[in-house]
Amino acid sequence: MSKLLMPRATAVWLIDNTALSFEQIADFCDLHIAEVQAIADGQSSIGLKGADPIIGKVLTSDEIHRCEKNPNEKLQMMDEEFKVKYKLRKKYTPLSKRKDRPEAILWILNEYPNVKDIDITKLLSTTKNTIESIRNRTYKDFETLVPRSPVMLGLCSDAELAAVIKKYSD
Repeated sequence: MSKLLMPRATAVWLIDNTALSFEQIADFCDLHIAEVQAIADGQSSIGLKGADPIIGKVLTSDEIHRCEKNPNEKLQMMDEEFKVKYKLRKKYTPLSKRKDRPEAILWILNEYPNVKDIDITKLLSTTKNTIESIRNRTYKDFETLVPRSPVMLGLCSDAELAAVIKKYSD
């Protein structure tokens, strides 16, 4: 089983949006049950925004519903063949998501500065000029940008981001 890219953020989302048991969430996110309990009680990961594993193409809603019905079942991450078979490539990014791109670019530049511009343009469907202006801090609204994960913004999947990061981790 491959590793989850943002386990705590995924745990936050699963706690807030599902009826899964803490054991199921801890097992899926590879966290200790006490840590999941602390997140649910608001003692840990305060202010952490949840990462939707459905948008990130890590889980399906059917898989979540299956495990909600039976607390003894374990969540299964979507396998690569399923992702490739049912992958829908977005050709059009809605206007509501376009304003989030600069924040996603800033997040990638801060978290993974060695990622090349060409990979960022492919991942986020943006232009090299936009990346360049954010890197040089000349972007028109740079002062108002807050770095946010492109997965949490729904601009790319968890697997797509992980593939780009893995490419530069060697």
